[in-house]
Amino acid sequence: MTAPAAPLAPGRYTFDTTIPEERLDLAVARLTGRSRTQAATLIATGRVRVDDRAEKASWRLQPGERIAVEIPEPPGREVTPEAIPLTVVFEDEEVVVVDKPAGMVVHPAPGNWSGTLVNALLGRGQALAAAGGAERAGLVHRLDKETSGLLIVAKTDRAHRVLSGALAARTITRRYVALCWGHLDTDQLTVDRSLARDPNDRTRIAVVRDGRQARTDFTRLARFASVDLLRAHLHTGRTHQIRVHLASVGHPVVGDDTYGGGGGRRLLGLPPRRHFLHAAWLIFPHPVSGAPVELRSPLPPDLRAALAAAAEEPTWVARSDLLDYLGVYGGDGPAV
Repeated sequence: MTAPAAPLAPGRYTFDTTIPEERLDLAVARLTGRSRTQAATLIATGRVRVDDRAEKASWRLQPGERIAVEIPEPPGREVTPEAIPLTVVFEDEEVVVVDKPAGMVVHPAPGNWSGTLVNALLGRGQALAAAGGAERAGLVHRLDKETSGLLIVAKTDRAHRVLSGALAARTITRRYVALCWGHLDTDQLTVDRSLARDPNDRTRIAVVRDGRQARTDFTRLARFASVDLLRAHLHTGRTHQIRVHLASVGHPVVGDDTYGGGGGRRLLGLPPRRHFLHAAWLIFPHPVSGAPVELRSPLPPDLRAALAAAAEEPTWVARSDLLDYLGVYGGDGPAV
């Protein structure tokens, strides 16, 4: 098993040694997506074995050794329903689709136990699928905190099972709008680079040779003085995928402090900690009928204002059909 792009879920895992002489605690941290302190705790509590024997955190791994790791269930914490307004764009007995605002964390986790999308959904008094546990109830996929747009939540276990399968089979279409610094060499670009946790900074994702396969198609919709407006089509859904793929080709998302795109946010009037990335288009098969459900989310006001600043001729940015006009939902869009 290779290094994950996100912390591994509770369970038992086995890994082959890939870096000779690497310390055991560093290897466990890298392979499980956890901090070095968390890895050391797993070792000290007997949840790590090297070729079926216990070793200290300082043990230097040898070629051919296999590492077995048991990740326990985290201590439970009750998720509190909260009366937080949400923009619901589709809902029936099986599914609810939310247009998530930037700044909202999707699910509770250490440091963000309240104010999340899951807290808000529970505050509506509705049942959610139990899959994923109370903290991730019903979530089929996720959006980063500062990414806005469409997100699917399953209300029943059947819907969660079917939609998760559709996501894995890549029969759910997800298109994003992104503004990146600089200019792509071509109007069409496919980035197919594996991703995993950055071994030097566990809060970041990096292009890693033995990471999880990730592919994004980019289409340039408009070119301005210092930025390109892009349509991004996800073939996989790895953590921070669009942001890391664009940064890896030297064109980070405008406003993305984590991956090098935050320095010039004031030029376009972006709010602090906001990056220009929006999940604008979603098509998924209904988990019961199988009929396609197509949903669209307009560009939020803060991103519309930033686009007007980038364009320097903002009259067309006021169009009510802006994203359709630009070709986000199909076609090549206008020559702007």
